[in-house]
Amino acid sequence: MRDLPPLDCHAHISPEIDPRTLEGLGAVTLIATRSVQEFQSVAGRSDLVSVWGVGCHPSLVRTQAAFDAKAFQKAMELTPFVAEVGLDGGSRVPLEKQQQTLRAVLGLLEATPRIVSVHSHKATGEVLALLAASKGADGLVLHWWRGDEEQTARAIALGCYFSINFSMIRLTDGWRSIPLDRVLVETDHPAGDRFSVKPRQPGRVQPVEAALAAHHNLAARDIRLRIWANFARMVRDTNVFELMPVPIRRMVEAAAPGTN
Repeated sequence: MRDLPPLDCHAHISPEIDPRTLEGLGAVTLIATRSVQEFQSVAGRSDLVSVWGVGCHPSLVRTQAAFDAKAFQKAMELTPFVAEVGLDGGSRVPLEKQQQTLRAVLGLLEATPRIVSVHSHKATGEVLALLAASKGADGLVLHWWRGDEEQTARAIALGCYFSINFSMIRLTDGWRSIPLDRVLVETDHPAGDRFSVKPRQPGRVQPVEAALAAHHNLAARDIRLRIWANFARMVRDTNVFELMPVPIRRMVEAAAPGTN
């Protein structure tokens, strides 16, 4: 099997960035937007190795206030990726409003499964409670997870995956208990890779791969293959293969033949 490129499962990138610039990164990148409006500005693009998600960021007051389930559902039909959604205990948005929005998004995901990147800063328990009450667990990814050991075990039991970035490697040990078959990697550029080695850019997940390889006593290439296999499983379980750009479909097939 040919080598697969790095897979960055959560990054923030300006909608004005040219697709060819993203191709030049040499990686596949799942890009989180903060609102339906931001997603609509990129919905007509034809990126080859990038996937733009639709989101409703929990820390943005106007975005949360403007959330409309019908508009969100319409946007979901155009992408295999929902990001960034979730709860933030440090947000100025009342938690009740955030919960209302996330509950609505999870309800949409029950009918229309997608890979979804979930924010849980200072609200890990509240996020797990909502995920446990939902039926759309096949595509759940806990991005930049900060839960304790018990919460991590609960998330694993719910079927969640975990997207690990350099800041998690640098500041916590919780990632060490996550089984390899639930691991994805991300930059969360420009925040999550702020202290990573240069160049700090979307798709630059090699430092995280190296840390995972050292922890599991595996080669970095083997870690990357595991990550791609996990991603391919999520693509299959959420039935979003046809929504992926053609080059990414080929990579998914290479990682796990028979995914389509």
